[in-house]
Amino acid sequence: MKRWIASCSALALAVALLAGCSSGIEKPRPAALQQLSAPVTLQPAWSQRVGEARFPLRLAVAGGVVVTASDDGGIAAFDLASGAPRWRGQADAKLSAGVGSDGRYAAVVTDRNEVVAFDQGRVLWRATVPAKVVTPPLVAGERVFVQGVDRAIHAFDVLDGRRLWAFQRAGDALTLAQPGVLQPVANTLWAGVGPRLVALEPVRGQLKQDVIVATPRGGNEVERLADLVAPPARVGDMVCVRSFQTAVSCIDTTRGALVWTKTQSGFQGVAADDALVVGGDASDRLIAWRRSNGEVFWRADQFVYRQLTAPAILGKYVVVADREGYVHLLSRQDGRTLGRLSLDGGGIVTPPVAATGRLIIATRNGTLQVYSAAD
Repeated sequence: MKRWIASCSALALAVALLAGCSSGIEKPRPAALQQLSAPVTLQPAWSQRVGEARFPLRLAVAGGVVVTASDDGGIAAFDLASGAPRWRGQADAKLSAGVGSDGRYAAVVTDRNEVVAFDQGRVLWRATVPAKVVTPPLVAGERVFVQGVDRAIHAFDVLDGRRLWAFQRAGDALTLAQPGVLQPVANTLWAGVGPRLVALEPVRGQLKQDVIVATPRGGNEVERLADLVAPPARVGDMVCVRSFQTAVSCIDTTRGALVWTKTQSGFQGVAADDALVVGGDASDRLIAWRRSNGEVFWRADQFVYRQLTAPAILGKYVVVADREGYVHLLSRQDGRTLGRLSLDGGGIVTPPVAATGRLIIATRNGTLQVYSAAD
């Protein structure tokens, strides 16, 4: 059967709020922002100018380094603590996917389906893959893992670009052109392949475990899309994921089994910590579940129809950004709005990232802004 990639025009029939799509139907009015009497604030730590980004790249944070990419193929690395530049590189082509990095090595994918690997900003090698890529590569264990929109996963040696293996299951006719899940856990690569989370042995690509996360339902191929979407959330041996327009689930990777799953029609990934998993539905209502058993801990509906990003958890705050460029701070305990940032950067290009007590935000206009939580 001929394969078709899910386009914005097709998905708009089912999901009017999917990023980048316009259905021509009048959308509900976004909720007005609440007045905050004594808002909490985050302390600016540092900022750096990077290239503009109009596609939904993701930041890579590893080894005390934050790495970002821009539309024109530029990548840049900065010390997470101080903001001092570490290195810069250039892929010499427009990018289709964001950057993956382990702190030293980095990889991006161009709009020509070319994987470009770097060693501290210096191009190491280039290799092509057969399908468009929108999921940022994963760089781990001296390997580069790349997944195309055809759901095929390719592994390359990070040093010389040698293709090590490829893995692909027989797939459906329609696939989702939205960043998916590539998550290392111990010495295993966990990847979203449609509505399944599969565990692959990273040296040879052998299938170790296969977990059905969601059961697609619907009257047509669009409604039955249930691919796992980024970002996933890992806490120890548990990985929690969003199934597109279907559910949020947590998986015990030691047993290769679902711990719990909760129906929720949403499009963005999730965040988690030792106690909670947080995700938003298709109307931008946020729910926090207890990570241990999936019981609802709190609900927050003050941001309905504001087109939220995936959330992040920064200490005692849940952080989420909206389409207008506001970054909202919620109480991790009850979901109340505690504070708000207004960024002068043309909106947010990627979900906020929390790492080692810092909040990292990339704007469309090319500013990387890093904050620390106030005492």
